[in-house]
Amino acid sequence: MEAIEKGALYMVATPIGNLADLSHRSEHILHNVDLIAAEDTRTSGVLLKHYDIQTPMTSYHSHNLKKETPKLVQKMKNEQSVALISDAGTPGISDPGFHLVQAAITHDIRVIPIPGASAFLAALSASGLPNNRFVYEGFLPLKKGRQTRLIQLAEEERTIILYESPHRIHRTVRDLLGYLGDRPVVLGRELTKKFEEFRRGTLAELDRAIEHQKVKGELVIIVAGSSYKKGMTYVG
Repeated sequence: MEAIEKGALYMVATPIGNLADLSHRSEHILHNVDLIAAEDTRTSGVLLKHYDIQTPMTSYHSHNLKKETPKLVQKMKNEQSVALISDAGTPGISDPGFHLVQAAITHDIRVIPIPGASAFLAALSASGLPNNRFVYEGFLPLKKGRQTRLIQLAEEERTIILYESPHRIHRTVRDLLGYLGDRPVVLGRELTKKFEEFRRGTLAELDRAIEHQKVKGELVIIVAGSSYKKGMTYVG
């Protein structure tokens, strides 16, 4: 297995649910770096305990990144190796990890990606919607800019991928229906976990299906682009 580079930043993907999805390379990196920076040390602690990883861990999230980023950069300049992990999936995707990557690059620190699980790619691969061209939008704005974003997405020809929380899913599905019209949609829930579920249909059907339901778990919404035509296929 590869030697750990001194003073490097490792962007290590972790499982999005099923702990068995951690790659051998990711496990090796987490065992052997000098420090693990985790978005939530309690959540990541479950994974590290499962693999008996005893590497020191520190907290790095959106509320402390201004204070912690220069500290981590200094550690790497002092030739300590750091692995950044998020609560689940690939760090730097819809989390504060990109701030640390930018700081590392600014200070000529080598950034090494360790690929693995990603919720939106897992959902896309099983969605049945065109995946040769897609746009990842993360979470929609809660207030300012939300309407503007939805208007823009109405014209988007590529497959659209969004993240959403359970307590906002009803509003978001209704907003998508109102601005984009009734299009094919796939809702991925609790991916790779025991209660993994995919709901396929149209936005109107999904809206009716979940209207009086309490939806739980981590959610990925995949909506057909404006150019989608039923029965269309892509090869290559």
